[in-house]
Amino acid sequence: MQGILASLDRRWRRSDAALAPCHWKTCLFLTANIVLLSALLFDWPVGAALKSFSPTIRFFGGMLTDFGDSGWIIIVSAFLFFEGWAASRLLRSPRCRGRALRICQIGGYLLTTIMLSGLLANMLKRAIGRARPTHFADWGPFGFSPFNGRASFESFPSGHATTIGALFVALALLFPRYRYIFAACALWLGITRVMVGAHYPSDVIAGLALGGWFSFMTAIVYSRYGILFRINAAGQPTPRWPLLKRGMFQGLRLPRRVRELNPITK
Repeated sequence: MQGILASLDRRWRRSDAALAPCHWKTCLFLTANIVLLSALLFDWPVGAALKSFSPTIRFFGGMLTDFGDSGWIIIVSAFLFFEGWAASRLLRSPRCRGRALRICQIGGYLLTTIMLSGLLANMLKRAIGRARPTHFADWGPFGFSPFNGRASFESFPSGHATTIGALFVALALLFPRYRYIFAACALWLGITRVMVGAHYPSDVIAGLALGGWFSFMTAIVYSRYGILFRINAAGQPTPRWPLLKRGMFQGLRLPRRVRELNPITK
């Protein structure tokens, strides 16, 4: 036991040294100021123009906004976790068991960051009690009623945006080659909460930042224990191995239709 604790302590110290260039305090300061500026500059005109939004904008936002519902993401993540864990126990080939364990770790990472970030966002929005844009005429963009208990006073931060930020930052960390695509998807899906009149812009920005930071910090915690991530020379969490490469899924008992549609599995 003493040897295990000493090993964990050495790994923790190495991670601390690697994270020195990260300047997380500067990033956090900038994020807080962006949220504040968006609240001062954009929330009032958006709230005033809410009733004049065109039906096309509302329809487009309504089609995409439910993507930020954490329920389906939790189900998919749990499926990856348990299926990967089961396959790592049942498959005979050590290479296949290792790949199955990798999928299990991905599912566990997504499950952890989505669930915990969503729980934190729900606690914050209830404690802050900001009125939603539907109460703009009576409360304005800076009306607060902490611990009100009604969903109409749970605007800041956006729970959907938190889930979206957590998901796409997690995907960007797992698959850094596609990080710009994931960033664009997060922005477009987050802004749908404004299109449907459920949140102010600052609610969405705060939610995206909260979810994104949570995924980033969770990846750092995972890296400190050698799970899924490692800290690179720039102080950023990066996958311990390429996650998209030819042969990654060989040996796993995937449905035939999936193997035919996915060129990676061929």
